[in-house]
Amino acid sequence: MLSTLYPWFLIAIGSYLLGSIPAGFIAGRICGVDLRTQGSGNIGATNALRVLGKQWGYAVFLFDFLKGFIPVLVALQWGASEGVHPPSAPGAVAALCSLLGHSFPVWLGFKGGKGIATSAGVIVGLFPAAFLFCVGAWLLFFTVVRYVSVASIAASIALPTAVAALFLLHRADWLALLVSIVMCALALWRHRSNIARLRAGTEPRFERRKK
Repeated sequence: MLSTLYPWFLIAIGSYLLGSIPAGFIAGRICGVDLRTQGSGNIGATNALRVLGKQWGYAVFLFDFLKGFIPVLVALQWGASEGVHPPSAPGAVAALCSLLGHSFPVWLGFKGGKGIATSAGVIVGLFPAAFLFCVGAWLLFFTVVRYVSVASIAASIALPTAVAALFLLHRADWLALLVSIVMCALALWRHRSNIARLRAGTEPRFERRKK
């Protein structure tokens, strides 16, 4: 029994620990800044871009993206080799644990980022067919309103919508649909402060840091 659960334990713990590496916080410290006290106070890629500039902002986004994508990819490959059913199960565990690691990193008192870049990595790994739909929703809303939070919320809602459509069309893996709903709920919960500011009219529009 323990030998059967051991790989799942490794997937869960490994994904959480990789997801919990606070790339934005580390980048800020390298630049002599604590992102938690600058800009929006978030350690994610958007605040890193605002405060630290393009080079660091893009680097943080890439790292956060990969810490969602790599655990899912490795877990899915293991599951395929072992004939796990449903096939998305190992990827689902990795996805949720990496997102929890990013949102609640043990190294920073369980206060992390909102998980959008990490979610993007998860989506590419677990829901590749839905990725373009989510990107399209993000770009559309960002272009129209210039609020990163609104675009991120729209993309989060687009994910289960797209996965549900694929499920109805192809009778795809039901667990993948459930994970997409959980991811959407987590993203909306992590954006609750942004939603409150949007309702109050105090949410800042995106402006890049001027060199």
